[in-house]
Amino acid sequence: MITKDSIETAYSFLHQKRNVYIHSSLDWQKDDIEIAIASYADEMSQELLEAISGGRTDFLRDHKRFQEDITKAVEILENIL
Repeated sequence: MITKDSIETAYSFLHQKRNVYIHSSLDWQKDDIEIAIASYADEMSQELLEAISGGRTDFLRDHKRFQEDITKAVEILENIL
C-alpha cells in the first residue's frame, strides 16, 4: 500500500533535487544529486518506485537518463497528489 505521506515525501525530495540539478552547472553537484537520488530510490517504497518507474529497474539510477527519469518521476508524483 502506497501511503499519501510516502508520495508527498518522495515528491518533495525529488522536486527539490530536480530543480537544483537542472539549474546546476557544476558536474560534481550533479553527480552528488544522482548518487543521493539512487540511494533514495533503493530505500523508498518499492511499490511507489514501481508505480513511477514503469517497471524499469535502472530508473533514477542510469546516468544517461537521469534528468529524464527525475523529471518523469516528479510529473507522475505531482499527478498522483
